[in-house]
Amino acid sequence: MTYRINKTEVEAVPFPGQCLRTFLREQGTLGVKKGCDAGDCGACTVHVDGKPVHSCLYPAVRAEGREITTIEGLSDGDALHPMQQQFLDAQGFQCGFCTAGMVMTAATFDKEQKEDLPRNLKGNLCRCTGYRAIEDAVCGHRPVGGSVEGDAGGATAGAGGADAAVGPRPGTVGTSVPAPAGPDIVTGRARYTLDIPAEELPGLLHLKILRSPHAHARILSVDASAALAVPGVEGVLTHEDSPDQLFSTAQHELHTDDPDDTRVLDRVVRFRGQRVAAVVADTVGAAAEGVRALKVEYELLPAVLDPDAALAPGAPEVHPGAAGNIVAELHSELGDVDAGLAEAAVVHDNTYYSQRLQHVALETHGSVAWFDEKGRLVVRTSSQVPFLIRRALCRVFGLQPASVRVLTGRVGGGFGGKQEMLTEDLVALAALKLNRPVQLELTREEQFTATTTRHPFAVKVRAGAAADGTLTALALEVTANTGAYGNHAPGVMFHGCGESVAVYRCANKLVDARSVYTNTLPAGAFRGYGLSQMIYAIESAMDELARSVGMDPLEFRRRNVVLPGEDMLSTAPVPAEDVHYGSYGLDQCLDLVSGALAAGRQRPETSGAELVSRDGSFDDDGWLIGEGTAVAMIDTVPPRGHISHARIFLREDGRYGLDVGTAEFGNGTTTVHAQLASTALRTTADRVVIRQSDTDLVDHDTGAYGSTGTVVAGKASLAAAEELAVLLKGFAASLFSNTSAQVQLLADAVECGGERMPLADVAARARGEGIDLSAEGRWGGTPRSVAFNVQGFRIAVHEGTGELRILQSVHAADAGVVVNPQQCRGQIEGGIAQALGAALFEEVRIDAVGSVETRILRDYHVPTFADVPRTEIFFAYTDDSLGPLGAKSMSESPFNPVAPALANALRDATGVRFVRTPFARDRVYLGLRGARVPVETDAPAPAV
Repeated sequence: MTYRINKTEVEAVPFPGQCLRTFLREQGTLGVKKGCDAGDCGACTVHVDGKPVHSCLYPAVRAEGREITTIEGLSDGDALHPMQQQFLDAQGFQCGFCTAGMVMTAATFDKEQKEDLPRNLKGNLCRCTGYRAIEDAVCGHRPVGGSVEGDAGGATAGAGGADAAVGPRPGTVGTSVPAPAGPDIVTGRARYTLDIPAEELPGLLHLKILRSPHAHARILSVDASAALAVPGVEGVLTHEDSPDQLFSTAQHELHTDDPDDTRVLDRVVRFRGQRVAAVVADTVGAAAEGVRALKVEYELLPAVLDPDAALAPGAPEVHPGAAGNIVAELHSELGDVDAGLAEAAVVHDNTYYSQRLQHVALETHGSVAWFDEKGRLVVRTSSQVPFLIRRALCRVFGLQPASVRVLTGRVGGGFGGKQEMLTEDLVALAALKLNRPVQLELTREEQFTATTTRHPFAVKVRAGAAADGTLTALALEVTANTGAYGNHAPGVMFHGCGESVAVYRCANKLVDARSVYTNTLPAGAFRGYGLSQMIYAIESAMDELARSVGMDPLEFRRRNVVLPGEDMLSTAPVPAEDVHYGSYGLDQCLDLVSGALAAGRQRPETSGAELVSRDGSFDDDGWLIGEGTAVAMIDTVPPRGHISHARIFLREDGRYGLDVGTAEFGNGTTTVHAQLASTALRTTADRVVIRQSDTDLVDHDTGAYGSTGTVVAGKASLAAAEELAVLLKGFAASLFSNTSAQVQLLADAVECGGERMPLADVAARARGEGIDLSAEGRWGGTPRSVAFNVQGFRIAVHEGTGELRILQSVHAADAGVVVNPQQCRGQIEGGIAQALGAALFEEVRIDAVGSVETRILRDYHVPTFADVPRTEIFFAYTDDSLGPLGAKSMSESPFNPVAPALANALRDATGVRFVRTPFARDRVYLGLRGARVPVETDAPAPAV
């Protein structure tokens, strides 16, 4: 059969039933991505005879004789297609995994289609960007310039205060430098985890997993005879092949932070979807057929599917020895809460519930393992923590670090879900057993049913305030459902109960918290790491207290939030000793959001005044308008150790080579590290060539989680660059005749006393003299600072239907000196978009027997272009004394205040306090119907 792919004829025969996506990847067009295999995400979009199609649904045989164009063939030689150039100019991507599909879809749009992107981009999902940058790219809008920028048409940040009017640093810090990977992303050349040409891994085998149909059972026997008889099957792995070493899938610098309760393959299964056995074969199809041929005999065990059942006296133990099924607990009091409640003029008492969420990184978990020419085990994986994965593999399999290499390609999204070891151990086991390369790529259904989620929380809040609005007591009873395994259970619970409580000044605080095992899908690390659940509860309570004492909710917060110089106390009398106010911008953030919302009240398009004229199907009385706000604080680095090492050197071509351990998955660290290093070396960011995420490159890096890519790994890169600048100037001084003049570093040269020498010549001279112009930097993640975020919404809710419309979205962030304004804005927009999905639509649903019901994307509402409003972004002007060149972290924190701000806007509009997320339309409708919508929105709110 003859196919014409990117103007080249290819002779190939697809296997029966093969889709065009897998066929094209077999032909080497690796820019065609897999995000769902169900036509839901659009990452696989290609052109067939000039029309965009989802190639995962398009039969390969139908494309015979047609003109097929993939992202690799869209450009004309070296000249980019206009849409590729527009995505590059607007930086319309973060991780970039969806970008090829977005570009291929948008490249076919005419003017009319560009004017209706909510409809015409509905088949393409992005999890990272929040869609604003994508809209700018598709429509050809140029991004807003400037060193620190607000929303286009909005005011720029800068509300005064002690840290006001901090400008950009010398060099490239403070400017919107393009991402180095941009050209490769828009052309499909960027290589993600499994984008390995077939010829590079001859003899590659594929692994598929048999998963448990039971919530709790003991495996009595596995009959693999029929599976081994399937043509192409090379081996079957069961618990009998598994090492005995227990471990946690969670990865932290201190592995003792998480309970060792997991085996690679266990004799006991504790949730529906857990691994039972693995089949390895020469094709994915043969491996899947082998899985279907396995016969397993189980002994069913009693299961507990919710925390209340798990905590009941005499409940079955999920893990033997875990008393009461409690993984971790915290019981701490500061002051006297009962006395604080007694003296309060108003008291709020309610319980708030946060649901399970899936990360939905568009690149699913996947790994491939092989042996290199030195006999080392090499694992290429989609991970945020390659160095910790190497350590875990060595521990589980009894290997030495020198015999294991772990690396990543570009990672297609993470959000905490790839701070786990979920595929690497299995491919390592298979490779060690079979001495062949082995690959495992999870399906989208496996992502939903067999990886991890956000922890569901139930938070009972009792809070009191005096008549003047002073907070007198804050008491929290917290139950977190960690599922069948304790990965991240202690950390999420402790962290969630930290900054959420510490942000408020109050003499009397109490926390009773428990993280509980159940026979359900495990929870794990998720953006915010417990804070989003806790902040939803606490900020809702603060809003109710403010209303009860007749204060504006923002004014109530100003009265009670921590101020510079005050102890940040959660429930212990002494704060974490290494957390300091490196800078403070919360006051500015509150003012910026307040001012933006006030300005929005004057604009017809954001005030709600034009709502009826835009949609005449409802009467004026049908729409209820409300505003809501919420604040969030986060430590800029996780506690208990976060270590990074970087190495930089002068290359032969006169550019700089920077090796870092941290991973790039849309968090923008590659750009930030180039900017930090270039600023120290007085050059431009494009002259810093970065290699990263490879255990061969540097000594160690804890990983890209906890928003540490800038403030930990960035400190290491900056330290290395500053040392190299000193070494370079010292060596260069000997190369000039005027030895008394001072050497200056230029972008591509050194200068001394009017003489100039290109850096390439300096490198050659150093090499000739045996001088090593390289330097190293390290950072240990302490002391730590704090960052702040404030979110505001104006919404309209229709009391007859439950429909909710966001009229205005405003966000202010204290990110210190903003290293890359456009990129940081994108991080904030992406966090808000993901948080809106969590607040409005998304929920991993588990049925009465422990099965996940939401198994594909169309059953799990990831926000589309039409769902996400444009948010006005503002930055406080601060200069952090602890962060690299004044910067703070800003990856996960924008997520945290979104749900409570929306809940508070709902309360303001309707008079009803919604205590359970998500605020889906049917839930809002039923809540309003049940509460009958009180007229006085400052009256005590019915909770639904």
